[in-house]
Amino acid sequence: MDEKQQIIAEYKQKFIEIQNSLKSKINTRDSISLSSVKTVAGVDLAYWKEKETEYAVCCIVLLDYQSHQVVEQSEYTARVEVPYIPGCLAFRELPLFLQADKKLSCRPDLYFFDGNGYLHPRHMGLACHAGIMLDKPAIGVAKSYYKIEDTDFVMPEDKEYAYTDIQIRGEVYGRALRTHKGVKPVFVSVGNQIDLDTATTAVCQMTTWESHIPMPTRLADLMTHEARQRLSKTVAIV
Repeated sequence: MDEKQQIIAEYKQKFIEIQNSLKSKINTRDSISLSSVKTVAGVDLAYWKEKETEYAVCCIVLLDYQSHQVVEQSEYTARVEVPYIPGCLAFRELPLFLQADKKLSCRPDLYFFDGNGYLHPRHMGLACHAGIMLDKPAIGVAKSYYKIEDTDFVMPEDKEYAYTDIQIRGEVYGRALRTHKGVKPVFVSVGNQIDLDTATTAVCQMTTWESHIPMPTRLADLMTHEARQRLSKTVAIV
């Protein structure tokens, strides 16, 4: 094992220990009613390299839950100091997210993360980790399936709001949800302080005819693409 591999192995061991210590803090029950939700935040990140240095930008788009109108936006950019380790992505993304979140003047009632939450080998995707750190309700909505223990998902029927649960060893980890007829499913999982049925309802309510992805993460995704293009042309970030 070379020095780089040794460093990554040490990071991975430390990160998994932290994830296992946090699992008991996940709340998979509703702490809010969707009827009382006023604002929701969509969160996404994008990466790029300048020579040997890796950077990332985290973008947050705050929306009115009823009208879907944009209320506020924030972004935070920094060097990425943590190597990519499968199953430990939150440790790369959480520091940037927390800084971007601090820039919001309005506190969201509910967070939508472009990624996983409970649908993770140790139930510690970014939506869970961040939801625990903030003590706020959070949902993971991934565009692609993160296979755990070689378990495939069952494709939902080709109709609006059809879904299938993703079960591993008899436990439901998440849900494959088809938000419109004729589109690919998204993968919904609990983040924190919300149950899977309520998370699914929220995703459906925040998805419009424009996309199969809910508006919060769709707009955050578009914002990160614009930010990455703009920032990658500027001088290196301190």
